[in-house]
Amino acid sequence: MSADQMSIGELLAATVPMVKTLNLEYLETTAERAVLRLPDQPEYHNHVGGPHAGAMFTLAESASGAVVLAAFGDQLSRSVPLPVKAETSYKKLAKGVLTATATLGRPVADVVEELDAGQRPEFPVTVAIQRADGAVTGEMHIIWTLRPNS
Repeated sequence: MSADQMSIGELLAATVPMVKTLNLEYLETTAERAVLRLPDQPEYHNHVGGPHAGAMFTLAESASGAVVLAAFGDQLSRSVPLPVKAETSYKKLAKGVLTATATLGRPVADVVEELDAGQRPEFPVTVAIQRADGAVTGEMHIIWTLRPNS
């Protein structure tokens, strides 16, 4: 299967080993949002029986990367997407299966316009991590950039 035929989830699983290690599941990827699931896996539990904070961080950061690739995949020949800053808040005890929903915070066209102008655009992605009962257990706010190749 070529990169053109791969889904974003398949592409990330093939190129980012941590995605495969945590068995992340890609439920939805669009240019506006991405939804990923972290299965309940005892080998990644912490001292209170829920997912380790590192696994939750990886889930959220991976969801943000998926929405970035969906939104800006057509810009990869001239730029590299990179996270610049990430802030994580843990809100409630996380247990069981977790779902992360990442939302792009700026219109794609505005970011591409800055890239076209020779700038290094930055844009926010917000991620909510939820338990199966819908409770938000964590939030992540990530600033991404498209670093021009030249």
